[in-house]
Amino acid sequence: MALNYVLRRLGVFLIVIWAAATINFVIPRLSPVNPVQEALIQLTSMGGASQGNMTNLVKSFEAQFGLDQPLWKQYVTYLWDSVRGDFGFSITFFPTRVIDMIAISLPWTIVLISVSTLLTFVVGTVLGAFIAWPKVPSVVQVVGPPLLTLSAIPYYLLGLILVYLFAFVLKVFPLGGGYNVGTSPSWTLAFVLDAVHHAILPALSIVLADLGGWALSMRGMMITVQGEDFITLAEAKGLKEGRIFLRYGMRNAILPQFTSLALAIGRVVSGAILVEVVFAYPGVGNLLYQAIRTFDYFVIYGIVFIVIVAIGVATLVLDLLLPVLDPRISY
Repeated sequence: MALNYVLRRLGVFLIVIWAAATINFVIPRLSPVNPVQEALIQLTSMGGASQGNMTNLVKSFEAQFGLDQPLWKQYVTYLWDSVRGDFGFSITFFPTRVIDMIAISLPWTIVLISVSTLLTFVVGTVLGAFIAWPKVPSVVQVVGPPLLTLSAIPYYLLGLILVYLFAFVLKVFPLGGGYNVGTSPSWTLAFVLDAVHHAILPALSIVLADLGGWALSMRGMMITVQGEDFITLAEAKGLKEGRIFLRYGMRNAILPQFTSLALAIGRVVSGAILVEVVFAYPGVGNLLYQAIRTFDYFVIYGIVFIVIVAIGVATLVLDLLLPVLDPRISY
């Protein structure tokens, strides 16, 4: 039974990846703009190519990128290359390979999203549990409403507010970027501290925007759990309040939070992409934005496909872990 469930989930995972990859292929091609011609026009405007030889250059580069092939053949090639992790060359930055561009930007996004999501989930869950528990200091009850208000503000708008307050007015943090201009990335303590200093505002915009939602969700679960018989029995046995709160209250109320975490990963990633654009953060979100502006098909394909696979794998893992976290769940 368990094996059948795992196989079904893997089948659904593969179908979702295929469907999303197909949409990823189709949407950029709905634009009437020729990406090769657009890139050459920009190069010509900067004096990098001759206008008179434009037609021959467009045909030559279309053959180089396989854009002169029938659409079905381009689709099959795209699927096969995506499975192999080979997304070809960037149209705008030819002959730079797409995978090399992603490899430079991806670690920045992974650190930003993973740290922000984990921090938001843990702090929001604990805060929501405290708000619902009757025997906590009253000051905790005051924290809830402001956080719920912030959760109604989109990531990017909250990011703009933080930039204005802390970077423009108070000048505590930089306006944007991942590190100081003129600095070369390296694994030195000075560079790591510089990168952390630049990442605080982007991460804070994600944390503040999501904290209230997690707290509200956990609060509702804790209120439901408090009426259960095992809580009453634990209180009748005279167990310590802290033990009742952690082992009987939070342990049972937190399980739906993991399901919500799996569903929220896609929203967090999409919001983080806009945050990277607002802060000019050197992650895949900013790279994707630049690729969309220049109609760089292959960079768009590579980034979106990797994001789709990452979200699908994370959701699949959390789904398969639920029976391990809660033995009461049957397949």
